[in-house]
Amino acid sequence: MTSHEQTALPEGGKARRIYLLLRDEISNGGFPEGTLMPGESRLAEQLDVSRVTIRRALEALAQDGWVEKRKGAGSFVLPRAASDTRIAADFAGLIPQLVEIDRSTTARLLAFSYSAPSSNVADALGLNKGEKVQTAVRIRLSDGQPFSYLTTHVPADIAETYDEADLATQPLFRLLERSGVVVDSATQSVSAALATPEVAEALGVSVGSPLLSLIRIVCDAEGRGVEYLSALYRPDLFRLEMTLARIGAGENRHWEPVIGGNK
Repeated sequence: MTSHEQTALPEGGKARRIYLLLRDEISNGGFPEGTLMPGESRLAEQLDVSRVTIRRALEALAQDGWVEKRKGAGSFVLPRAASDTRIAADFAGLIPQLVEIDRSTTARLLAFSYSAPSSNVADALGLNKGEKVQTAVRIRLSDGQPFSYLTTHVPADIAETYDEADLATQPLFRLLERSGVVVDSATQSVSAALATPEVAEALGVSVGSPLLSLIRIVCDAEGRGVEYLSALYRPDLFRLEMTLARIGAGENRHWEPVIGGNK
């Protein structure tokens, strides 16, 4: 599959669901490369669908380069190219690692505008009624493969220090620093989301595909909100990891994250 080619989605909701399930299983190592996939009948029984549904899903996987269908032998898992290797970030040190990812990958600007923010963005940034934000939508690519869909909202008085061309070529954190912002703290949350048609097209996935969702609110030294980031990541190309250590004694012994620990 080429860097920007859309997935060969099978017809029918069930076939698409099975396609995504099997693709994720292959991506996560459940079916190692070179191995023979279970037969259509066995998969149909395991997943409680018809053989026709399984066949459609396997044909789509073959078109996308995940498996090779060999007549009379079955479907074999193909090796993934180096560009398909997941980007990993340790959750305990997520922000500096995301900054490093910004440095080592490329971005493409999809949208740039000034407008009134939604209520949740305005509340998160502490904006007064009538204040505007600069909103930018970008995809970030690794070796030409899109892996994240980023929507940022920045108060207009800060964003006016850079333009569309700047944002298309430089990481946002650098532009904020250039504008005189001294970043002091941030809060972030991680959950899951489903790809909308617009996001699916940009990331090269099917509509409704599961995505990793991250919300980050960045504040300056005075506690003012300077950036609201909504990031969506393809789980087959990006993962979050956490290093844990067992500490304490007796009944108080528990797991605790290792800040800055090695993965």
